[in-house]
Amino acid sequence: MSTPVRASFEPKVIMLKTAALVPSREIDSRTQKDPKYRQIEASVRQIGLVEPIIVFPIAKGQYRVLDGHKRLDIMTRRGVNEVQCILATEDESFTYNKRVNYLTPVGENQMILKALKHNSEATIAKALAVNTRTIQRKRDLLMGICKEAIDLLKDRRIPVRAFAVLRRMKPVRQVEVVQLMISSQKYSEGFAQALLAGTRAEMLAEPGESRAVKAIPKEQRIGMEHETEMLLRDFREAESSYGANLLTLSVSCRYVSTILNNTKVSHYLSERFPDILRELETVVKLVESDSTAQSPTPI
Repeated sequence: MSTPVRASFEPKVIMLKTAALVPSREIDSRTQKDPKYRQIEASVRQIGLVEPIIVFPIAKGQYRVLDGHKRLDIMTRRGVNEVQCILATEDESFTYNKRVNYLTPVGENQMILKALKHNSEATIAKALAVNTRTIQRKRDLLMGICKEAIDLLKDRRIPVRAFAVLRRMKPVRQVEVVQLMISSQKYSEGFAQALLAGTRAEMLAEPGESRAVKAIPKEQRIGMEHETEMLLRDFREAESSYGANLLTLSVSCRYVSTILNNTKVSHYLSERFPDILRELETVVKLVESDSTAQSPTPI
């Protein structure tokens, strides 16, 4: 029987007095000078509070702030007496920020494009406390990037400059490079540049090579291209067999765990082969902890 899922927040936004909100931490003068703080302040000044403040009731008429301390500080300094809030069903003040999904570059691009349908670049730049050129760069971020690569990167926090490197490759190569970045968990511009240097000329978006690539001796460049192709081939082979191998490992470890739980077997191994027993127990624990970490958690 499935366990009912409990919502983390009440569905309705409510208005609460700012005097009734108790911050979990103080906003000092240094934080108020931070660029992110000033960006939020400019947004509030131009279009008002966009994100409600997350609170949890702690006493009659009082609420602890779980998320939104900067927004609350800005609204209080502006003399606002009431703010929009969302009630949390649990006091998650310690772990709340770990559950926040910050906007990725692809998400920023989509947000900017959506906002440009109803506002000018200057208006958006003013609301975000940035210059117009920054808005234009975010607007054009995905130009020249294929849809498949965008879909792979939509939830990844990849540096903006790495997109410029991807843009210099043909779509099929973009996808290959992005897959390598994801599998290795390396999203830096330098890693993208290294993969670009190992890309054959016919896989580049424009004919010819960059100065950085030309500076590499021909023999070394050919070697890099060969190594990159081998890396891609190994990646494809690992990807195709990963599911079957993981299933085999999980089933095998479960079987080994059952055997180790037998008192006679465990005692025999500890007496005769303690090193092997320790290794088996370590492997079983690693696989079990990895499976637990990947299992879905309630929302």
